[in-house]
Amino acid sequence: MSMHPSDSSLLQPPIRVLRQAQIPLSDGDILSARIWLPMDSSTTPVPAVLEYIPYRKDDMTAKRDDTIHPVFAQSGYASIRVDTRGSGDSSGVMDDEYAPRELSDGLEVLTWIARQDWCDGGVGIIGKSWGGFNGLQIAALRPPELRAVITICSTDDRYRDDVHFHGGVIVGSEMLSWASTMLAYNARPQDPAVVGDGWRENWFERLNDSPIYSEIWLAHQRRDDYWKHASVCEDYSSIEVPVLAVGGLYDEYRGTLFTLLENLSSPTQSLLGPWAHNYPHQAVPGPAIDFLPEAVRWWDKWMKGTDNGVEDQPALRAFIPTGVRTGEDLTERPGRWIAEQSWPSPQILPTPFLADKAVVTGSPELVSTALIGATTGSWLQFGEAAGQAIDQREDDAKSFTASWSVGDDPVEFVGPVTVALTVASNQPRGLIAVRLCDVGPDGSSRLITTGLFNLAHHTGHEYPTALQTAEPIAVEVPLLASAHRFEPGHSIRVSVSASLWPFAWPSPTETTLTLQPEQLVLTLPIREDTNDEYVQAEFRTPTPPPPSPIKVAAEPMSRVITRDLVAGTQDIVIRSEADQIDETDGLRYYTWAEDRYLITEGSAGSAVAECRRVEHYQRPGIPGPGLPDGSAPSWDVKIVTFSRMFGDETDFFLENQVTAFECENEVFSRTWSARIPRDFN
Repeated sequence: MSMHPSDSSLLQPPIRVLRQAQIPLSDGDILSARIWLPMDSSTTPVPAVLEYIPYRKDDMTAKRDDTIHPVFAQSGYASIRVDTRGSGDSSGVMDDEYAPRELSDGLEVLTWIARQDWCDGGVGIIGKSWGGFNGLQIAALRPPELRAVITICSTDDRYRDDVHFHGGVIVGSEMLSWASTMLAYNARPQDPAVVGDGWRENWFERLNDSPIYSEIWLAHQRRDDYWKHASVCEDYSSIEVPVLAVGGLYDEYRGTLFTLLENLSSPTQSLLGPWAHNYPHQAVPGPAIDFLPEAVRWWDKWMKGTDNGVEDQPALRAFIPTGVRTGEDLTERPGRWIAEQSWPSPQILPTPFLADKAVVTGSPELVSTALIGATTGSWLQFGEAAGQAIDQREDDAKSFTASWSVGDDPVEFVGPVTVALTVASNQPRGLIAVRLCDVGPDGSSRLITTGLFNLAHHTGHEYPTALQTAEPIAVEVPLLASAHRFEPGHSIRVSVSASLWPFAWPSPTETTLTLQPEQLVLTLPIREDTNDEYVQAEFRTPTPPPPSPIKVAAEPMSRVITRDLVAGTQDIVIRSEADQIDETDGLRYYTWAEDRYLITEGSAGSAVAECRRVEHYQRPGIPGPGLPDGSAPSWDVKIVTFSRMFGDETDFFLENQVTAFECENEVFSRTWSARIPRDFN
């Protein structure tokens, strides 16, 4: 079935841009917006598209925004990019992720947009990650202005699928890292070139009053009311507008595509590509697609009533990668697109793979202090080579494995994956980590998907209970949904361990888990047809973006692992760095990040995470105290943060520090520390 983009998405009529618009809120705060409009929208009102995120429209996402919103305006939509309260040039302070005030602000933004003379009263919401989250969350509040949603790399369950917990286990590589990133982001000031002299007062308000997110998140280690807030899975029926859900096979949020298909009653479609945490037209690894015409067709159908066949598209369109050795497809993945007209699909059969039919290796005695997990890459991936998993053979050799040979015909699956286990623990707590791998004829092991499970949560994520030592329990471990093709001559492997650092924050005491090997069952959603292919006009090389005045120089993300084979220590250091200049006004934005994960093999409680961030802004010609060398006045502000997390048998310990500089002079410094009890973690 071939689809073609709307004619309007191929036109490039002139547009007008309101670079600095203000949206007043009922409590007196103001949100900052940039708006792209069709030239005739003041006389012929049009529907609007909103992207509502905290990532600074004037610098951090400005280059990306210029690849998206002008296309929507050229296609006959008002396109609005709004910074949430406490971010960018919006006033106020951020409360938390998806806080009630953020969502109520969003409702006011929709009302404001619908009342403008260039808007016909209808609004759609698009967003990746944060904007994908709050797009669903605002939809669940049923605002009358909302017509449709495109949610990209998001979740319907804030506890199940995010950077804090997975299966009740603390995601060690992301919990502190993301909190540290937001610590630095929330400390960034408004731009005096936009807001004037009040920027400094608001800056210090942000520095003093922004909460420490890691303290908030760690205080809620079970799925309580905190996580239920804004998790739309609590009431799927609350979403009544059409939803296009988009995700990638390297993105941790990909399971949302299937839960939305299964549970929403409004028109819902899912698009699963090969990429990581990216917009599909900027996807890494590729192949990227020409996503913006796809989005315009969605808007045309549900906001303009265009008869373009969108409603007849398959429920699921997915990319099925072909199994190749790890490292051979870092930037472009071989495979093909397939489609399922409905979900669940009648041609996909949940198929059990039983351990008694497998080749089993490794001890069923799993020790929590084993050094396993350095090969798994990043939990939250943006496509960089350093974030992708490497050959799993080293970690497989330290784990319990069950492998099933692929016969003469390929085996394909798409959808949710589970592994059922029966296990006993010698401690009242413990965790299981499960990896699904594609083992090639040469023995190389490629990671396909992963699942974590806190055994104390076997009675549910709301009400964990201590394990009865040595008493076997049966658990079903959900792995991140995926899609893959196992070629003839390959093997399907499940690897099970009691540790996976830094993905899983380790058990507080050395724990030995005893598997009952014969009880292991892998269930894969197997596709019957392995030769079909779905073709669509938009599944092609994206249209090149227009020239941008924003020039970016970025160092590739690096991951360095250092091991002392005598002491048993391991140190993983991940760094990224980027520097950009906006040639229209000389604004320079520099960002640097380092995450460090330390652990000692055989030592429970030795895990430490440390995160450092630098955010630096400079612009010439802004009134201020001047540079130290006496040169022309300039705006020059820098934020430096440090975060640290570790624990003992009973508690977690957090340290956070923010230091701010103006023209290299320190103007603010504060340190926070917290001790948070472990809650079955």
